[in-house]
Amino acid sequence: MGSFLSYLVGLVLLASLSGFKIDREYQRGVIFRLGRAKGVMGPGLYWIIPMVDQKVQVDIRTCTVSIEPQETVTADSVTIRVNAVLYYRILDAAKAINRVQSYELAVYQTALTTLRNVVGQNILDDVLQNRDKINLRVQEIVDEVTEPWGIVIERVEIKDVEIPTSMQRAMAKEAEAIREKRARLIKAAAEQEASLKLAEASQNIAQNPAALELRRLQMLTEVGTENNTTTIVMIPSDVINLAQRFANPSPPSSQSHAVVPSSEPLEEPRSNPASLESR
Repeated sequence: MGSFLSYLVGLVLLASLSGFKIDREYQRGVIFRLGRAKGVMGPGLYWIIPMVDQKVQVDIRTCTVSIEPQETVTADSVTIRVNAVLYYRILDAAKAINRVQSYELAVYQTALTTLRNVVGQNILDDVLQNRDKINLRVQEIVDEVTEPWGIVIERVEIKDVEIPTSMQRAMAKEAEAIREKRARLIKAAAEQEASLKLAEASQNIAQNPAALELRRLQMLTEVGTENNTTTIVMIPSDVINLAQRFANPSPPSSQSHAVVPSSEPLEEPRSNPASLESR
């Protein structure tokens, strides 16, 4: 009889020891007593009634869910493939266990369908350029769904957007056309500015004729720096007129001269060249 009692006491002690549970800082234990939710225990060391209480352990750290690539049609009828990553965290472990059968699968499926619906409501340019807006919208919708489960959605990020090859070529042509348009506008603005500068320079030269001669000399210097075999020297018209006056001086008006006829033909005046060419 004494041995039986000692055996029974040993079983009771062993069962009591099995009721001690330890949860880490990022873990919580949802306790069920005879099938009814009793509460949440942890972290640290605590004791539950053996054979009466049952514990379901929950990780309350931020979890990462990778959403597989999904084919969806945008608002402008372009078929694309989008994948994303979602971050969520459990705020209430009891709700996460009691309100939904499998909170991991539920969060994944909710994020999957929401991402497809939100992308389908936007055009392709918004999906490519305004990802932050789409991420925020997906986060708000999924967080609203998971709030009764005691789960908060911390962040949603679109990782990659795959578009068809034909659409890639069309977008490349569009970008090239935009760059060409920008280049032409810049060139036209430069020509307009240059014309204004030339008009201002012509006004300055008209007020100071010596500036024109300096510009001609500068042009000769520029031509001489190149590998040219022919150099054209431009002589100002004033110099030519002055040379003609020295070559054919006019007689004074006060003296009278008799015209003597002659049978010899008159010599044609030689014309002064307007330019000299040297090789």
